[in-house]
Amino acid sequence: MRLDKFLKVSRLIKRRTLAKEVAESGRIQVNGRVAKPSTEVKAGDEIRIDFGHRQVVVRVLDVRESARASEARELYEVVAETFVDSGLEHLEDDPE
Repeated sequence: MRLDKFLKVSRLIKRRTLAKEVAESGRIQVNGRVAKPSTEVKAGDEIRIDFGHRQVVVRVLDVRESARASEARELYEVVAETFVDSGLEHLEDDPE
């Protein structure tokens, strides 16, 4: 299945045209390689998506032509999710 369609069916990205634009801008990798919207995706592949200040890595578990919203989460598992610092200092549990 095409990457842009998988991202839409899995609801990782809401619209296929937006998935296409994100891929064309070089912000998606499949198995460590920058991916085009037409890149074929299969079970076992790892997809990394850069969403501004957030980076998500998912592993494809299943590929389906369509899925209900309640089933979409079954198509992938989140491997990692990181937040990129925007340059602003964040206060954590440090009293000083």
